Amino acid sequence: MDPNHYKMGWLMVCFDLPVKTKEERKRYTDFRKFLIDDGFQMIQFSVYARPCVTFARQETHIRRVKHAVPAEGHVRITFITKAQWERSWIINGAPAKEMEPENLPEQIELW
Repeated sequence: MDPNHYKMGWLMVCFDLPVKTKEERKRYTDFRKFLIDDGFQMIQFSVYARPCVTFARQETHIRRVKHAVPAEGHVRITFITKAQWERSWIINGAPAKEMEPENLPEQIELW
C-alpha cells in the first residue's frame, strides 16, 4: 500500500446559491470566480475540487472559502484522499462511457 495515496488528496466544495435576482447571480458568479482563482477546478456544476498536499493547505483553503461564501450560501467542503479519488467512477452519457478520474498535478506529486 502506498502511503502517499492517503496524505494527498482533493478538497471538494459543493454549493447551492440562489440565482433568482441579478444581485444573487452576481454573488454566484463572484463565488465561482473566487474558487477558480484559488486553484479549484469545476468537476460538475456547483461542484469544484482542488488538490491539497497537506492538512495545513486544506485548512488554508477552507478558511478562504468560509470568508468568500455569500450570506445566503450553502456550502459543503469534503476532503477526499488520493486513494478514494482514484477509486471514483465517472460515467458520461448513454450509452454509458466511463472515464478516468483527474490526476493530481505532477508538481504536487513531487512534494
